Parts: sequence; C-alpha cells; structure tokens
Amino acid sequence: MAPPLGESHKRFLQTMMVNGIIDGAKARALHRHCCETHGAHYAHDKLDEFIEVINAQLQPMFMQIRKGMSEEDGLQYHALVNMAETDVTRMSTDYADNELELFRKTMDLIVDSDNGTASSTDILNCADSLQTKKLKKRETEHVLNRLVQDKWLNEKNGDYSLSTRCIMEMEQYIRLLYQDQVKVCHICHNVALQCQMCENPTCGIKIHTPCVARYFKGRTDPRCPACEDFWPHEIPDVYRPPSSQSETQSAAKENTAPTPTPRSTAQTRRTKRS
Repeated sequence: MAPPLGESHKRFLQTMMVNGIIDGAKARALHRHCCETHGAHYAHDKLDEFIEVINAQLQPMFMQIRKGMSEEDGLQYHALVNMAETDVTRMSTDYADNELELFRKTMDLIVDSDNGTASSTDILNCADSLQTKKLKKRETEHVLNRLVQDKWLNEKNGDYSLSTRCIMEMEQYIRLLYQDQVKVCHICHNVALQCQMCENPTCGIKIHTPCVARYFKGRTDPRCPACEDFWPHEIPDVYRPPSSQSETQSAAKENTAPTPTPRSTAQTRRTKRS
C-alpha cells in the first residue's frame, strides 16, 4: 500500500496543480519550503523520493509528476501530466474543435520544420484551411495566445514551438503520430525537435541544441558521436540561468498561488474524443 501524503506532500502537489510545470531549481526550493513549513524531514538529495510518494497516490487517477528537459535551454523541469490519454483530445474541454484542429496543424508545421518552430504567418495561413470551422485572423491570434498562456506552445519573435510541458505530456502521441518524421536525441534519448542534425546521409542523428553545447564543450575538433564525421554546425555555449533570489524565497513566492479547485483534477480524467 502506498504511504499516505503528509502535509508537505499535499502542499507540493497543490503548487504543481496550480502551475502545471516548474523548473528544477524551483522544484528543489519548493521541496525544502514545504518540508520546513510543515516540520517534515528534509534532505536536499531526496526530491525524487519525495515525488515518488506523491506519484504513488496519483497513480489511480492516471496522473504523474514527471521530470523532463527543455529543448530551448537544457534546464530540467517537473510537470504534472495526465497519463490516461496521450493525444490532444485531453484539451477538448478547454478548446473548441476548430481550435484543436489549429493546434494539430501547428504541431504538423513544427514537426515538419528544420528547426522545430512554425512561423505565425504559416499558422495564420492554416487557419484558412480548417475543415471544422475557419478562424479569422484575430481569432487565430487569440487561440495562439491562449495556447501559450496555457503552456502548450512557446512563442519567440513570432515563431512558435512546442512547450516543454507539451512534449513531456504528449511525447508518446508525438512519437506515434510522427514516427516517420520524429527522431530522438542521440544524447538524452528524448524527442528532438529543436536540434542539430548530422549531415552524413548514412547517419543523420539529431542532438538537442543544449545537448550539443554540453557534449562538444571544449572540443576543438567536434565529431559526430555516431559516425565520427566532422560536426559542421556552430557549437553553442552551455546555457547558464541568470542569477535570481534565493531558492527558498522563490518557493515561498510560488506558494502564494491560490489553492486549486477540484476542477483541476477533473480535467485530467477527460475521456471525450474530438
């Protein structure tokens, strides 16, 4: 039988339900804050075990706090994901059919691209060819803003990419739907969309940009880890997050969010099919 949740576990879970996804530094700070607030035993290297206790209780509800990496900066994140469904139908309660179709088409554009992004212009053009109900330009922009706000998409300079949360929650769906197009990173073995690719036609492995930065760091003659051909792409610097307030202060700020309503849990068990 799974051990019951203590108050520290409940506080951690409540914060995850409100935020959906937090970076690794905030997760560690939140772990410490929750334990200290409720007088629970705290060990800085026991976050995974702490989350395992929560996940054991979430299993009957087909939910899980999962750990993953951002394709953009290589930082680690923790996300509360729904395990019961593996495709975009999980979003059907929050989005209309034509909005879901727009999201699917946006995913198509992102997966088909060379750099894991889709321009706002291309997405707006897709809105004119929706089979469900066409969206006007202003309506399309509103849907895209919602998808960014709900952490399904990222936007930078008019280009859209799948968010870390989206990839973590829909990875199996992405692998299945785009199995002939999507490859995994040769280094971390996760789905690789924003990445560099070996130009050897008999190789063609992909490596996330942050993984490229770490793998080739300090190497004057970068070689493909699979075929040993010269790696022709620019080697980026390893991303270093900007300095901020202490982790404990950051966690305390996270906990100012309101306690989630039961609707958060109900949303995770949707079975409606679009």
